[in-house]
Amino acid sequence: MALLFCGLDVAMDETAICVVDDQGKILLETTCVSDPVAIRDVLKPYLERLRRVGHEAGSLSPWLHPEMLKLGLPAVCLETQHVRAALSAQRNKTDRTDALGIAHIMRTGWFRQAHIKSESCYRLRLLLTQRRNLKAKFLDIENTIRHSLKAFGIKLGGASRGTFDQAVREAVAQDPLTAELMDAMLTARAMLWKQYCRLHDLVVRFVAGNELCRRFMQIPGVGPVTALSFMTAIDDPSRFRRSRDVAAYFGLTSRRWQSGTSIDVQGRISKAGDPDVRRALYEAASALMTRFKRKDKVKTWGQQIAKRSCHRKACVAVARKLAVIMHAMWTDGTFYIGDPAVSAQDMAARTALKDRKLLGAHR
Repeated sequence: MALLFCGLDVAMDETAICVVDDQGKILLETTCVSDPVAIRDVLKPYLERLRRVGHEAGSLSPWLHPEMLKLGLPAVCLETQHVRAALSAQRNKTDRTDALGIAHIMRTGWFRQAHIKSESCYRLRLLLTQRRNLKAKFLDIENTIRHSLKAFGIKLGGASRGTFDQAVREAVAQDPLTAELMDAMLTARAMLWKQYCRLHDLVVRFVAGNELCRRFMQIPGVGPVTALSFMTAIDDPSRFRRSRDVAAYFGLTSRRWQSGTSIDVQGRISKAGDPDVRRALYEAASALMTRFKRKDKVKTWGQQIAKRSCHRKACVAVARKLAVIMHAMWTDGTFYIGDPAVSAQDMAARTALKDRKLLGAHR
C-alpha cells in the first residue's frame, strides 16, 4: 500500500491542500478554511496511509500545529528559508502550486523541521515583543518632536529624557499653535512611556520569580531582558546537541561562501535566527566589556581579542561565548563563576545582593 504525503499552504482565511503518493502522483487538490478540524475532515479518507502533513512556519503555526497533532494528523512544521529555496524553482507561484511543492518536499524528505514553542513561551515572547514595540514608538515620537523644532532653530540636543517635556514646552511657549501641537505629542509620549514601564515591570517581576533567569543574571552584563529573551528563544535546551550550536542558531557565527578554488569568502556573522536575542546578547557583552569593573574570565578573553582586532568584533565573540555558557548552565544546572579567585561564599553573597535589588526595585 503506497504511502501518502500532504502539503498545506496556509493563509489567514483559506488553506490550499495537496495530497500526493510516494511516486509523486497527485491524488487531491482542494481548499478549505484555515481551521484544524476542517483540514482533518478533508484528509480523513487518506489518514490511514498519510505519512506526513507539511506546512510552512508562519503566524498561525503556534496555534495550528498543536491542534493538528491533537486531531491525529502527522503534522510537520517547516523552516521558511528551506521551503522558500525549494519552491523558488517553480515557474508560477500560486497557493495551489505552493501546496504541491510542499507535498513533494514531504515526499522526498528534503526539509528541516521548525521547533514549535510551548504556549507559555509564546506568551512571554509576546510580552517582550510588545515592550520593544512601545519603546520604539516612544522613541519615534521623541525624535519627531526634536526634528520638528529644528525648523524654528530650536535644538534639544542637551535635554535628557527627564527634562525633555519641560524643555519643549518652554521652547514653544510663545507660539500658541505650536504649543498646542507639541502638547498633544508630549501627552502621547508620556502615555507610551507609562505603558512601556508597565510592561518592563512585568518582565522584571517574572524574572525575579524565575530561578533559571536569576542564574543567568549571575553573568555580568546579563539583565532581566537578556535572560528572559534567551530562555524564551531556546524554550527546550535538549533540542541542541551541543551548547556551541546555540551560537550558530542566533546567527553569531561566521558565514562562509565557497565555490571552487577561486572563491572563498568568510568573515561576517550570518545574522540568522532571532535578531532580538542577538541584540540582547551583544548589549550584554558590551556591558561586560565596558561597565563591569571586576575581574572576569570572559572579559579578559574578550579584551585579548579587542587588542588584536577591535572592540566591536570582541563584543560579538563575547556574545557568542555568553550564548554557549548560558545554554551549558541551563542543561547542567550549574552556576557562573567569572573569577576563579572568588570564593563560593563571595559569589553567593553577590548573587543574593543582585536578587535583593531585583526584588526590591519592584515591590
